[in-house]
Order: sequence, then C-alpha cells, then structure tokens
Amino acid sequence: MRPAVIRTPNGLSLRFRPRALAVAVLCLAVALGVGVLLIGSGDFPMSPAGVVRTLLGDGTPADSLIVNEIRLPRAVAGLAVGAALGLAGAIFQSLTRNPLGSPDVLGFTQGAATGVLGVIVLTGGGSAAVAAGAAGGGLLTGAVVYAVAGRHGAHGQRLILVGIGVAAILTGVNGYLLTQAKITDAARAVLWLTGSLDGRDWADAAPVLVALAVLGPLVVVGCGRALRMLEMGDDAAHGLGVPIERVRLIMLAAAVLLTSFAAAAAGPVSFVALTAPQLARRLTRAPGPNLLPSMCMGAALLVAADWAAQRAFTGHQLPVGVVTGLLGGGYLVWLLVTQRKTGRI
Repeated sequence: MRPAVIRTPNGLSLRFRPRALAVAVLCLAVALGVGVLLIGSGDFPMSPAGVVRTLLGDGTPADSLIVNEIRLPRAVAGLAVGAALGLAGAIFQSLTRNPLGSPDVLGFTQGAATGVLGVIVLTGGGSAAVAAGAAGGGLLTGAVVYAVAGRHGAHGQRLILVGIGVAAILTGVNGYLLTQAKITDAARAVLWLTGSLDGRDWADAAPVLVALAVLGPLVVVGCGRALRMLEMGDDAAHGLGVPIERVRLIMLAAAVLLTSFAAAAAGPVSFVALTAPQLARRLTRAPGPNLLPSMCMGAALLVAADWAAQRAFTGHQLPVGVVTGLLGGGYLVWLLVTQRKTGRI
C-alpha cells in the first residue's frame, strides 16, 4: 500500500503508511483490552465492565482501591515496559539490519542487569537507585560495545558479534555479584533477574513512562525517516543527506536507555524486543523499522504474557519473564531455522 501524506495549514506534512497505522492501532487496542482483563484478574475478580467503570470513577471505594492503587500500576508498568522493549528492538534490528538484533543478544540487557545487581548487592537501594543503576549499566555497556565495534562497525554483523561477547562477559560478572550478596539481597536479585511485574507500583512505572514520553517522539517522529534510509546502506543514506554517525549514535543511545529503564521496572524480560518487531513487520508487510507498530506490539505481547502467567496454574503466579522466555525461545528457534533455509545464516 502506498504511503499517505497529511498536510497541515502551516505547511508541515506527515507521511505514513495506512496499513502500518492500522496495525499499530489494532495492537494498541489489543494491549489496552488485555490490560483491562489483567486488572480484573486476581483473588478479587472483576468484570471488564466493572474495571472500566471503576477507572472512570464510578466504582465503589473498595473497587477503586483494588483497581487504581493495586492493579493499575502493574498493568501500566507492563504496557510501558512492553512498548519500550518493542521500540528498542525495532531500533536495534534496523541498525544491525538483522532479525537477531535485540538487546538480549547484543548484551545491553545484561549490562542493565549488572548495574541493577551492583545497586542491590552493594547498597540495597530502592526503586530510584535501581533505575539509576540500570540506566548506568546499560549506557556503560553501550559505550563499550560502540567503542569495540568502532564508528564504522556500529551496525551489521560486527555489532552483533561484539554484543554477544560482551553479553557473555557480563553474564559471568552477574553470577559473581550474586555470590557476593547476602542471602536476602541474593533472593531479591534472583527474583528480579527472572523478570516479573509482581508488586510493581507507580515508582517503578514512572521512569519507563518518562523515557517513552521523551524518547518515543524523538525516535518515531524525529529520526524515523533517517533510520529508514540507513537501512538502504550508508552510501545511499549519505547521498540523501542523512548525518549517518549522528543519527546512529542517537538511535543507539535511545534504544539502550529504553532497554535499561524497562529492565529497571520489570527485570530483564527476554525476547519481547526480539519478537515484537518481527511480528509487526509481518503484519504491516512494509519495509523499514516499523517503529510505532513494534512499540504497540511489544505492549500487547507483554501484558498478554503477564495475563497468561497469572492464569497458567491455579493458585500460583509465574513471573512474566518465564512465559516470554518459553514463547520467545521457541520463536527464536523457528527464526533460526527459517533463516538457515533461506541461506541467510
């Protein structure tokens, strides 16, 4: 389907693909619908109509306490984390021009985990300290990967290979940090490493929401066109006037920050960043990074996984990272098989 253009009275124009926009709206609707189901699940079940009525301010005081104070922060955190991971995954896959490009593979998730483990083990800090540790660990890992890969290697296979090596090193560092922790801190860290939304409140969701509010428009609106041109190759992008190194550095920093704040809120939830952009691209049938559909798809995948984790076993809740790991691992195996059959690997 051909791109459509909307022109504003002040001379600005917005170019978009109708199918991609429709997919993004559909994924957002699914995410919000599953979010309502997620809020209504638990020891005190509520119907979707009751949840919506309470969210609009017409519920009883008891319903308002359960929905607005206990369950809504968890659902919002899930939506925000999924959106951040979906957007970060789309950026990484576009920069590397490889469907395997994701923060899980490139080592940025492990870097954020190292920062958080350092905070938990050394200081036992709260939500703010954990968010700062995740951001610091992710940014430091990004700087190391960028420096080792080199200015002209921050894309393609070299970035992936360097990221895999850094991820292996950081996995060993994380294991060592766990051995040095007190038993209570180690148990807290292991639960966090699994990836979970249990007990999340507004303090956990706030950093991710702020990151999405700041970086989302910058990436989707400000650099989306330039990122799409980068996929055609550096020579073609340079010929079209794209400041290649600056755009690549901005997008890499934005993706690392989104991954880090998502990890701070819910732990290193695996495979959402890998899967969401691929599913979005298959639904949109459009070239390019598909940033907005990937973001909405990530939100839908994570809240759906959390809803399934709560209902998989009666009386027992699984961490959402377990569900995404099982489903995403199967998807990764399928992706590798299809890539091998087509001769890409």
